Amino acid sequence: MKTYSALLIFLLLYIHSVGFSQDNTKPTGKISGIIVSKINQKPISSVSVRVIGTDIGTISGRDGKFILENVPTGIVSVRFSSVAYQLYVQTDVVVNSGKPTMLEIELIEKVIEFEETEVRGSFFPKRIESTTSSQTLNFEDIRRTPGAQEDVIRATALLPGVNVTAAGRNDLIVRGGAPYENLFIVDELEIPNINHFGSQGSTGGPLSVINLDFVRNVDFSAGGFSANHGDKLSSKTDISLRNGNEEQFGGKLNLSASQFGLNLEGPISDDGSYLFSARRSYLDLLFKLAGFSFIPEYWDFQSKINYKIDNNNILTFLGIWVLDDVKLNNDELDNRFDNSRIAVPSQRQYSTGLTWKHLFGSGFSLLTVGRTYTKFSTFQNDSNLVEIFRNNSEEGELLLKAEVDFQLGKSTSLVVGNQTKYGLVMDYDVLIPGYIRTDQSGNEQPMDIDTSFNTLKNGTFASLNTAFGHHKFTFGGRMDFYNFTKDNIFLSPRLSYTYVLNENSSFIMSAGRYYQSPSYIWLVDKQNTDLQPMKADQIVLGYAHTPLQDVKVQLEVFYKFYDNYPARVYRPQAVLAPSGFDDISYDIPFGLEPLSMSAEGISRGFELFIQKKLSSIPLYGLFSFTLSESKFTSLDGKQRPSGYDSRIITNLALGYRFNEKWEVSTKFRLATGVPTTPFTSTGQRDFTRYNEGERLPVFHALDLRVDRRWQWNNYSLITYIDIQNIYANKNVSNVRWNPRLGVAEYNESIGILPTIGVSLVF
Repeated sequence: MKTYSALLIFLLLYIHSVGFSQDNTKPTGKISGIIVSKINQKPISSVSVRVIGTDIGTISGRDGKFILENVPTGIVSVRFSSVAYQLYVQTDVVVNSGKPTMLEIELIEKVIEFEETEVRGSFFPKRIESTTSSQTLNFEDIRRTPGAQEDVIRATALLPGVNVTAAGRNDLIVRGGAPYENLFIVDELEIPNINHFGSQGSTGGPLSVINLDFVRNVDFSAGGFSANHGDKLSSKTDISLRNGNEEQFGGKLNLSASQFGLNLEGPISDDGSYLFSARRSYLDLLFKLAGFSFIPEYWDFQSKINYKIDNNNILTFLGIWVLDDVKLNNDELDNRFDNSRIAVPSQRQYSTGLTWKHLFGSGFSLLTVGRTYTKFSTFQNDSNLVEIFRNNSEEGELLLKAEVDFQLGKSTSLVVGNQTKYGLVMDYDVLIPGYIRTDQSGNEQPMDIDTSFNTLKNGTFASLNTAFGHHKFTFGGRMDFYNFTKDNIFLSPRLSYTYVLNENSSFIMSAGRYYQSPSYIWLVDKQNTDLQPMKADQIVLGYAHTPLQDVKVQLEVFYKFYDNYPARVYRPQAVLAPSGFDDISYDIPFGLEPLSMSAEGISRGFELFIQKKLSSIPLYGLFSFTLSESKFTSLDGKQRPSGYDSRIITNLALGYRFNEKWEVSTKFRLATGVPTTPFTSTGQRDFTRYNEGERLPVFHALDLRVDRRWQWNNYSLITYIDIQNIYANKNVSNVRWNPRLGVAEYNESIGILPTIGVSLVF
């Protein structure tokens, strides 16, 4: 009762502090932007631009640019209409009284005409290619999601087919696939791990490094993505960043649940713009005050520069720099015990890229040169502060990617390209004691190795999109080359088909083969000299319908056939599908063991997705439901459920915008528990009963968020209170061994978690 009483007082004080007073004068703002063709990126003139529900409108100029003056502050929707292009409505346009709001709109040419169907604007972005399993989230969709803490990756867990390994982590499980099967792209640059304190050899971590304030859209695909992207089996998350303000200097001060920061943006002469942010966590301050033994601290910096050389050439620079550190408080025996159960990570990470976009008569080309680098420093000590695990590693790649998009006709386009990654820095210094690294007979196999090597990956791809009558096709293919696998060249055909019933309904089908190379750290074991890429054949059938212009319904059935999956020689019952390692004493970490690429698996399921966009009816939200199963067969020949086999996943998120000042949203999530592997009497995992233990209890939590906005002439203030797990359910993330008590025990969440955020926009 004390927790609930404190929370109620906290909420009442918050509401009282912001007040319900109304201003007599209503500030206004400005919306400006540019409209281009999605196919060839050329500016589109003579597009009618109108703020829905007002008389404010204009026409785009020859350069595709437009300006809307005296727009009421708050959140509005803007309608874009043209005779030759599909109607589109951009929702959730945030208008502030200070800096202008910048929009970058891509329209698609009309291909199929339906004479008997009412033409109406769509609130959902259209796609050129025929594709399945794809959803788009904009800045506001992510920002106001309760419990997501304004985290780009965490918000995608609301989408169908997506689960997480534990609350508070971004290890995404997409249609039964392990976290290392996910691809992340930011403005044409592939990021190996997009999280702070990222899991080596995988893609998860506790918090995204991407500053949400810079995000324009997030396109998420749970499968069936085109041949333009490869080297991953399960999902693609494509994050598009907005450009900086081209008219005036502006910025934002932020204080959120775990960090504070400063954003700056403004014009570069008359031909470009910049964005810059610096953020620091204050978790170390809170953890010290609370007397915690594990004290994390992080910084991140992000920059984007967009410069227009001339009407046909644009340069874009992207830079992301990350500093992650952990300090331990070992003053007391209990602290040393707690810290002995943690693999302590510290990291240095950066990703930089320069992209040249060139427009020509029938299309455009992209050329990206990039560099990614991560330095891992992970260790674990016992309670006597004796080192039992050490991993000092460096992984760095050079990237060169070229892509050309041709518009062959009104309804046909072709994309061809090539991507090369050269592993310039691959250095590993690893120590694992024998009692942790045992073989299938229980014999100790210690590892103490210092090695380095180079790697080369190359992918050549082509994709043809065409439409005629009610039919849309995407034909694609990809050829990947890896110099560090037993075989080197692999072909991946892709096909997608859409039958368009009418303006608002369509059937969709996709089939394709996907390959993924082994994680670099798996190559450290000297026995892994004949590894092969993992393979997944995917089939997806779907139906999409928009009964209203602001409501979308999507049904899909998927089937994934895994082959060449990593089987664990020392654990012949198991496949290798790790997420983050918190404690290496339970199992061999990071794939530092002999592997056999001979396991097989299946993942299949059904998904339902319903989304309501914010419109004249100020109710918005989404509902997703997934029913699925995933199973693998390893070296012992027995099929078992995978470690991520959560059969049912359900999300319901709803929000209501009372006026331009107040907004309330809530989210409920439920997921059935995954299998566990029992412990032996000595505290080791009993792999003879791999994934045959009890399933974890059902996860369920209710989150609540309240937003309040203020607008003045030159700046605005946004505040929120976000209460996670409002009824304090003790959700279980895993089962841990307690060496003091000699028993297995649940690792439970902390219960209710209220946070406050404040943002000053100027």
